[in-house]
This record gives sequence, structure tokens and C-alpha cells, in this order.
Amino acid sequence: MIAEQEKRRIMKESSNRTLRFVLLLGAVSLFADMTYEAARSITGPYLAVLGAGATVVGFVAGFGELVGYGLRIVTGFVSDRTHRYWLITITGYAVNLLAVPALALAGRWEVAAILMMTERFGKAIRTPARDAMLSHASRDLGRGWAFGVHEAMDQIGAMIGPAIVAAVLAWKGSYRYGFAVLVVPALLALTVLVVTRIQYPRPHALEPSSPSKRAVAFSPAFWLYLAAVSCIAVGFADYPLAAFHMKTTGIVADKWIPLIYAGAMGVDALSALVFGRLYDRKGASILPIIFVASALSAPLVFLSGAGMLMAGMVLWGIGMGAQESVIRAVVADIVPPDRRATGYGIFNAGFGVAWFCGSALMGVLYDRSLVALAAFSLASQLASLPLIYFVQQRLGKTISLKG
Repeated sequence: MIAEQEKRRIMKESSNRTLRFVLLLGAVSLFADMTYEAARSITGPYLAVLGAGATVVGFVAGFGELVGYGLRIVTGFVSDRTHRYWLITITGYAVNLLAVPALALAGRWEVAAILMMTERFGKAIRTPARDAMLSHASRDLGRGWAFGVHEAMDQIGAMIGPAIVAAVLAWKGSYRYGFAVLVVPALLALTVLVVTRIQYPRPHALEPSSPSKRAVAFSPAFWLYLAAVSCIAVGFADYPLAAFHMKTTGIVADKWIPLIYAGAMGVDALSALVFGRLYDRKGASILPIIFVASALSAPLVFLSGAGMLMAGMVLWGIGMGAQESVIRAVVADIVPPDRRATGYGIFNAGFGVAWFCGSALMGVLYDRSLVALAAFSLASQLASLPLIYFVQQRLGKTISLKG
């Protein structure tokens, strides 16, 4: 009896320690998202003010994602080879966050574009290493739940940040002031990150090693899954283009644009928790529901008035929540622990290339036909469904923690 109680006590302490790690990384993401998601909510209009057109906005948004995702194949590989997960993560966050308030100093759209891509470059550096560390903590808590909690905290910051920027715009009427105030959450994020590093110097110890899971090559299911999610990335309209549409058409006033983004981030946070828990219980069978919801967002955003646009942004938020929680959790279940950073790097690189191609094309389509843009977005995302079916057939219940 005493031995059993001691065992339960140890397990509870281990679980609490793991949860604290997830919450600390979540706090880092909360402050980080206050910074760069606040900027993201106004970069489209800011580029328009600086003289850029829709094609430029689409290209910058897409190329930024290409940089932010494409380079992760390198940083993921380096992270696994060097095991310097913390150094790489901290360096990436510093570059990622400090580029944002620097946008206040940009006087030309070319300079602003470079800083936007620098911010994405920083994210490329730190994300595979951070996700690998987070995946080690997700085993005891549940993959979907751990990534869902992290994403929910992430999106709380993504709600607060745009709201702050909206208040600054209403007060000062200046995008420059909006970017300048974001230095505060940037510094808070870096501070919490250093504290987490001190308290958890070896995050991989949170997950027991499993030699039997070591693998030389990634499974066919991994590549099929990457292809499916790439279809989503190709057709997923980035918010800067949606914000550009809102401003240039006058559907909503400038001050509402960051608030609409904040609302979408709230949907993102809630959907991450809900679908994260569902993933732990139902496995990959929930993915088609998420993908269909995401596919319907572009027609509502670009082909309707203000009311249906809001509905489209709700579906857009569901898509974003899935990308940052459930989709990441699936990768952790497919890829062996010792190759997680590399797996996330390859996965995100493919995702980023697809996002860039889709965003750049949708920017061009916007200048020619909104109907063509919406049709392209819808068809591309629905093309993921048969691929997801084949992934489920290959993996069966093994993709779920219950399998």
C-alpha cells in the first residue's frame, strides 16, 4: 500500500512538472504572439499605406511564410544533430521578436517587407527545436491536449496583441506607434524563455526513451500526411491579404481590422483546446471536419459583405487552430522521439513552400478575379481529404495515443 502511494505521488509530481513546462512555454508564446500577431494584424494595411499593391502583399506574406517554414528543415536537422535545443530556441525568439518593433522605423514598403521576413526567419530558427521539446512533455498529458493548451495560450496573446494595436490606432491614428509599443511584450517573452531554460535545462528527460521507436527513414504515412497538409497550406489565404481586402474595399473601418483578427485568434484558441482533446480521444478521424471548415473560409471572406465575412473569419480561426495544435500533435505521433526536430523541420518546410506558392498565386488572383481566388482556395483545401483518408488507412489506430 505504501509503495503504491509513493508511486502515485511520484507520478503526480512528474505530471505537475510536465504541465508547468507546457505552461511556461505557453507563456512565452503568449507574449510572443502579442508581439508578432499584433504586427501581423496590420501589416497588410501598413504595406498599403507605404505604397504596396495586392500582388506585393500576397508575395510578401507568402515569401515570409516560405522563409518561416522552409528553413526549418535546416534548423530542425541542426537541432537534432547538435542537441542545442535551448540555444537555437532562444536565438530564434530574439530575432523573431525584435524585428517587430523595428517596423516602426520603416519608411518604405521594401524596408518593412525585409523586416517582416526577418521576423519569419527568427521563427524558422526556433520552432523545430521548441516543438521537439514540447513534444517530450506531451506524452504524459496527451499529444492533442498539450499542443492544444500551448496553442490556446499562444492565441490568448494573439487576441490581446491586436487589441492593443487597435487601441493605439484609435488613440494615435499611427501604425508606427502601433509597432513601437510591441517592444514590451517582446522583452517579456524573452525573459520568461530564459527562466524556463534555467528551470528545465533537459526537456527531453520528460519523455522516457523508447529505443524500439528509433527509425532510419520516415514512414510513408508521414509523407502522405505532409502532402495532405500541404494542400491546406496552398489554399489557406493569409490574413494580410484578407486585411488588405477589408481596407481597400472599405467593408470595415481600419480600427476594426486588428479586432477582427483578435476575434479569429479567440476562435483559434478555443478550437485548439476542443480539437486537441478530441484528437486524443478520436485520433485523425477529426481532421476532415477541420479541413472542410477551413476550406469554406475564403469564399465567405472574399465574396461576401461584412456579416458573412465575419463567419468566414470564424472558420479561418478554426483552420489556424488546427494548424498549430492538432496538426503538430499528429507529427509527434508519427515521428520517432530522436528525430522530432528533423521531422518538424521537414514537415514545416514542405508546408511553407506550399503556403508561399498559394499565397503568391492568390495575391495575383486577387487583382484579377475574386471568384477565381475563392475557387482556387476551396478546391486546393478539399483536395486534402482523399490524402487524409489514405493516411488513416495506413495508420489505423496507431496515429492515436489510444492505438
